[in-house]
Amino acid sequence: MSEQDFQKATFAGGCFWCMVKPFDTQPGIISVVSGYTGGHTVNPTYEEVCSETTGHTEAVQITFDPEIISYKDLVEVYWRQTDPTDAGGQFADRGSSYRPVIFYHSEEQRQIAEASKLALQNSGRFKEPIVTMIEPAEPFYPAETYHQDFYKKNPAHYSRYSRGSGRVNFVESVWQGK
Repeated sequence: MSEQDFQKATFAGGCFWCMVKPFDTQPGIISVVSGYTGGHTVNPTYEEVCSETTGHTEAVQITFDPEIISYKDLVEVYWRQTDPTDAGGQFADRGSSYRPVIFYHSEEQRQIAEASKLALQNSGRFKEPIVTMIEPAEPFYPAETYHQDFYKKNPAHYSRYSRGSGRVNFVESVWQGK
């Protein structure tokens, strides 16, 4: 398969540090880039995005081989990293820059994401409504180098943060054994 056959998937689920590893460890993943999308500022900085003035959301953009892992499978990995009932941010990270969003790159991705969201809502796993937005992909701006592959570069800090934010306990309690 050539590089032109790879596809992109973009997901926002709170702090991008915590969104890389779950995808990066899947077969068929070519790359996972932390960055910003969905806003109006060109090439925003981390400080600008955190100021909640850019309209951007922290996200990860994944390049994947659809012959090895499907977009549907990536959406399922996504759900298991987030609290899809919390539109105000994720875990300890609050504000619109941490909101949960699936950014679709094609009509097929939109349909897969919508069907998956409906199935999750109908599953009864969550008592509250599923509020994760599904929006068209917009320009994606990679984050600063120190944010890339944070879980590999700073494993102790990553572990403390992912647990301290409440994400690990939530994921374990909601998805354990799933």
